[in-house]
Amino acid sequence: MWLNNILETIGNTPLIKLNKITKNLPATVLAKVDYFNPGNSIKDRMAVKMVEVAEQEGKLLPGGTIIEGTSGNTGMGLALAACVKGYKCVFVTTDKQSKEKADILKAVGAEVIVCPTNVLPEDPASYYSVAKRLAKEIPNSMYMNQYDNLANRQAHYESTGPEIWQQTEGKITHLVCTAGTGGTITGTAMFLKAKNPNIKIWAIDVFGSLLTKYYNTGEADMNEVHPYFSEGFGEDFVPANYDMSVIDHFEQVTDKDGAIMARRIAKEEGMFCGYSAGSCLQGLMQLKATLKKDDVVVCIFHDHGSRYVGKIYNDQWMMERGFLEVKTFKDIVYGRAGKKLITISPQHTVSDAVALMKQYDIEQIPVMDGNNLIGSLSEGGLFQKIFSNHEIKNATVSSVIEPAFPVVDFSTSVEKLSSQINKENGAVLAKDDKGNYHIVTKYDVIQSMAK
Repeated sequence: MWLNNILETIGNTPLIKLNKITKNLPATVLAKVDYFNPGNSIKDRMAVKMVEVAEQEGKLLPGGTIIEGTSGNTGMGLALAACVKGYKCVFVTTDKQSKEKADILKAVGAEVIVCPTNVLPEDPASYYSVAKRLAKEIPNSMYMNQYDNLANRQAHYESTGPEIWQQTEGKITHLVCTAGTGGTITGTAMFLKAKNPNIKIWAIDVFGSLLTKYYNTGEADMNEVHPYFSEGFGEDFVPANYDMSVIDHFEQVTDKDGAIMARRIAKEEGMFCGYSAGSCLQGLMQLKATLKKDDVVVCIFHDHGSRYVGKIYNDQWMMERGFLEVKTFKDIVYGRAGKKLITISPQHTVSDAVALMKQYDIEQIPVMDGNNLIGSLSEGGLFQKIFSNHEIKNATVSSVIEPAFPVVDFSTSVEKLSSQINKENGAVLAKDDKGNYHIVTKYDVIQSMAK
């Protein structure tokens, strides 16, 4: 039996037990993995619902234009609906969102406008303001406004909540979900609380968002707001989709901890998830002391890691922000207490090269012609040549030269260095900020990883 269109594949996503990261917790921890939706995120659910409600209310007419402010995932869901139903899309996003998200939206036919992140919501340049302005300027258009459009939380009341209740056979005791527009956590919580008011609803927020303080005090304090790297959750205002009465606790997670946990989920659980999944599970781990043996916890894993390959899954991006303490080529070099690079020129003899290897107890020597790297010598290569022809020790290095070692960036991680060093390449080179070459061998890599 076939499906009529891609929208019919939305929902009924799997609930998967976590086994390694949560192994020391007394509770059973399950992940609602919503990247199995066709748009690779939970936002597909509410995007289609918003379109359907707008059609029913006569606000979205045939051939019209869908306008939305989105971090990427809602836009994808709306774009899929637009493809099937024949609408155009204009999406407004912020410059902190990953490039991959904007590229994906363009791939499915949407126009994407990027606005600055660090402005107030009411600023004319904010993505909220730009979206509202475009809806007034573009004929036959509608601003979906996922923040205040109650079809958002309705979608999760009708689908996410019932699915979780069914999949856990009503045994769920805790729902853990990152807090952004409020639709997912509120709609799901409203359904689950109606089934069992004792179910705990834990909202995970990010430092720099005002939602946690608002929940605790009822005050929307802009002094709480500051820039953060986490994507897809946290807000600088309180969307209308929230019903704080169905939420039992707000927990804040740092950008760093959320990013590191997302990477752990990928490596340890085999689920390639986005930033919010990492923060969701990190928030649960911060609250683990309150869990009991028979608890059944469901964590919402909102979207797919492919949208973050240039950010949290990029070592360089993580290191630049101090999120990842990865040993690099630079660390190895600086850990050798300033040992100089031993090189040899092509005019020297093979005997000279052998003498240098013995003197400095090294197996690899770059061959330099002035400041130019032109090749290399290795102990193994020289041994084979001398063994087959004893007289070759009087020949010049140029006659036995081997290919030059690969040259990498000075900040290349040890993990990547290990893939560059093999039987053909016994070492790699890199230049420091002053333009000086340095060498790292397989023994350097082994020693650094053993520390």
